[in-house]
Amino acid sequence: MAFLAAFVVPVLLAAPAMADTIFDAMAKAYENNPDLNAARAGLRATDEGVTIAKAGWRPQVSAFAQQTRTWYNNSGKTLPSGEVDPETGLEIPTDRIETTVHQRGLTITQQIFDGFQTLNNVRAAESTVFSERASLRAREIQILLSAAEAYSNIGRDQQIVAFRKQNIAFLREQVEAAKIRLEVGDGTTTDVSLAEADLARSQALVAAAISQLKQSEAVYVQIVGDAPRNIRQATPVSKLLPKNIDSAVATGWREHPSILSTMHAIDAAGFQVKSAEGAMLPGVVVQGQIQSTDGSEGLSTLSNYNSSSITARLNVPIYQGGAEYGQIRQAKERLGQQRILLDSSRLEVQQTIVSAMAQYDAAIAIIAANEVQLKAANDALAGVVEERTAGQATQLDVLTAQAGVLNAKESLAIAHRDAVVASFSILASMGQLTVASQNLQVTEYKPEVHYKAVKDAWFGLRTVDGR
Repeated sequence: MAFLAAFVVPVLLAAPAMADTIFDAMAKAYENNPDLNAARAGLRATDEGVTIAKAGWRPQVSAFAQQTRTWYNNSGKTLPSGEVDPETGLEIPTDRIETTVHQRGLTITQQIFDGFQTLNNVRAAESTVFSERASLRAREIQILLSAAEAYSNIGRDQQIVAFRKQNIAFLREQVEAAKIRLEVGDGTTTDVSLAEADLARSQALVAAAISQLKQSEAVYVQIVGDAPRNIRQATPVSKLLPKNIDSAVATGWREHPSILSTMHAIDAAGFQVKSAEGAMLPGVVVQGQIQSTDGSEGLSTLSNYNSSSITARLNVPIYQGGAEYGQIRQAKERLGQQRILLDSSRLEVQQTIVSAMAQYDAAIAIIAANEVQLKAANDALAGVVEERTAGQATQLDVLTAQAGVLNAKESLAIAHRDAVVASFSILASMGQLTVASQNLQVTEYKPEVHYKAVKDAWFGLRTVDGR
């Protein structure tokens, strides 16, 4: 057993640190991003609009209590001298009568018919919930895409920092080699100066690359909510991409949540038009009241009694200052606005899909070209170094060839990043960059759970989570 422990411990110590994949970053952003959590809270607030609208169907109950005290002169009636008010302790004037009446009661009001306003308000509220739910999905897609982009940016910047540090090591060797050749009479001070100038420029490039990496890491923390850990550049999700632009646009028009949100907003605006028109229709209200009354006059007790009543009232609107007509026209204009916004949403989705697919195709082509360029640049550098050793090339030729290798490496890293981001952008623009499609290891937020919990609530001050 001791031998087994001695064998296991070194293996555990040698295990590499945990690394985040691009899907880990998206899962953390889905769970931690404050903007996304704020959007979820906003949707929960929108859910309450259905309960508020349904209140028009429910009775309104109120209790009341009042006391009325009246003083009046009654010179024709004389009261015994010296009578004292038991409440104030003061003598009651012989020419004044005081009456006190106490009333208590309960009133219940029920709307029977309101021109279908409540019905249409409920339907509008429900459509608004569905619209906001789709908007939340669009926000989730955007956050997942931002997380993938932030991850890819760090992978690109890390590679560029590494390439530039390797370049510094190479240039330091070139400076030392130039100095040695100068000492043996095989070089010139110009060769040394050229190498030192390139080394200084490369050191500045490293500092700039490190600064860019830190900025990308800061953006990553902002979006993901956690520090990056051992990031490695991801690969494009090519297997999930559409075959052509037409199928991608058709899918986007059918599934993108921003389009679905606008469609639900059109439904809500239509119901709001009907609700505004309902203000022109008659309304029926039934009100019941129970009341208890007791009182006193001077020092005498008046008769006490209880009463109850039921009142049915028919309201027929004839003219309300023109506000009802303006509200109807306003609701119709907002309905027209939402229909125009639907066309705008479709065009925006189409443009985003076309742009993302063009960027992806360009990135793939650039990767292929840069790979050829990098191989040729490495071959050219090796040949120039040999030629300089043989005296057939100069120090400047070597530095130029090395710069070509560095540029090819950095261009390849940038192209890889662009291909990854463009592939995720295509899925996002189609509305398919979701927790389920990417199999993210995170609990998916279910907005319908809160909606079902509150849509028929009659009372209660606490939210579903206990606040």
